[in-house]
Amino acid sequence: MSEILSVGIDIGTSTTSMVVSRFEIENTASCFSVPRVAIVEQEIIYRSDIYLTPLVDGIKIDIDQVQKILEKEYQKAGITPSMIQTGAVIITGESARKENAALVTQTLSQLAGDFVVATAGPDLESIIAAKGAGAQQYSEEYNCTVANLDIGGGTTNIAVFHCGELVSKGCYDIGGRLIKLDGERRITYISPRMQVIAQDCKVQLKVGDRIQEDDIHILTKRMAQVLTQAMALEPQDSLCQTMQTAGSSPLQLEQPAPNISFSGGVADYIYHAGGDLYRYGDIGVFLADAIRGSDLYIRSKVLPAKETIRATVVGAGSYTTTLSGSTITYSREEVFPIKNVPAFVLETRVEEALAAGDPRPLEEATAWFLQQNQTENLLFCLTHTKNPSYGQLCNLAQGLAKTGEIYIPANRPILVLTEHDFAKSLGQAMKRLVAPGRDLICIDSVRARPGDYLDMGKPLMGGMAIPVVVKTLIFG
Repeated sequence: MSEILSVGIDIGTSTTSMVVSRFEIENTASCFSVPRVAIVEQEIIYRSDIYLTPLVDGIKIDIDQVQKILEKEYQKAGITPSMIQTGAVIITGESARKENAALVTQTLSQLAGDFVVATAGPDLESIIAAKGAGAQQYSEEYNCTVANLDIGGGTTNIAVFHCGELVSKGCYDIGGRLIKLDGERRITYISPRMQVIAQDCKVQLKVGDRIQEDDIHILTKRMAQVLTQAMALEPQDSLCQTMQTAGSSPLQLEQPAPNISFSGGVADYIYHAGGDLYRYGDIGVFLADAIRGSDLYIRSKVLPAKETIRATVVGAGSYTTTLSGSTITYSREEVFPIKNVPAFVLETRVEEALAAGDPRPLEEATAWFLQQNQTENLLFCLTHTKNPSYGQLCNLAQGLAKTGEIYIPANRPILVLTEHDFAKSLGQAMKRLVAPGRDLICIDSVRARPGDYLDMGKPLMGGMAIPVVVKTLIFG
């Protein structure tokens, strides 16, 4: 048994924080089997203070200040970069839209080795936060539907899981720092999206004016109503549709989710009422009160969240699995190693359409995923197909090959993971369909989830096995 240390860093619209986790890993296979290394114990050993995300002129993330914060927290945690084996740097919310967000991720990833680095789009943030709050795990454990609302400073990210599977996601420009106030309750900042809500409510807002508490109640009650409508508890009006975050998927619910949880900075005050309403110089506590009094809260079973403000990332873990060469396909050994490829887990409808011979949903979903993750490559993950017929196998191969050729640069390999044991057949079928010389890798028997990143090492045992590292966000 051995130990590894992991660091998770979250730079959000309002706050920045860091978590250090310790993982114990060991070979769980018998001495007569191919090694199978897994996390057997995990523990969060350090949680940083929560800092307001430093900005320059309200436009750019202050890279130097963020780095100083993290270096200070490294010292307090008693760790150095050389001690860290894995980790995650995630930029979320409105911070992900700051013009220097990509530079921040690159700079901070240098603090510790091969970090998972992601500037999370609104949908990806919804998924990550829901995992952090424990919504996915609860849905899987109790075979039910759970929606998590991650309410931060600028946005509310929503993800809905049924029996552990993601069924819908979306994002709305509803957050606790759409208005900022000084110590005298004068307005210092108004988000353009807040002005849309104010206009709907016929409330006048102006920077420099002292805000009226009655107006805050009117605005936050309307914001809570937008979320209530988004969750299908009331018919949607035009404001609800207008407040959908640009670039997010439309939240599609046939009926309200019976169970909900909350995460993000506002969540603490939904779960724990009381105290000074103005203590953070924004409207976040007012928004929490409004949600608690809305049908969204009253008509749902509200689950406790494992994490609230730290839900987006509380650590990154690794487990390694070696795969039998009899079930994998790869074009050449020189393409390895491959690091930090995001797992693109196909939704049920997408995978079923693909197996039936319709690749269009896959093409649309692939374009969305690449845009959300701001990446050039991905790992197509098939989790639902178990024993495809010959016709279904051909349809899968044709759709994956076509989509890969369209969306994946020619100098990058097309990567496919099947949870069940048919990667070799699929890979052989795809080989005939991709461009000559195009690198192709198909592996199986590994389970990847949305938000995971994968590394693939050089083949072992004369090419009979590939070590695969799944870097997965560890929560709770």
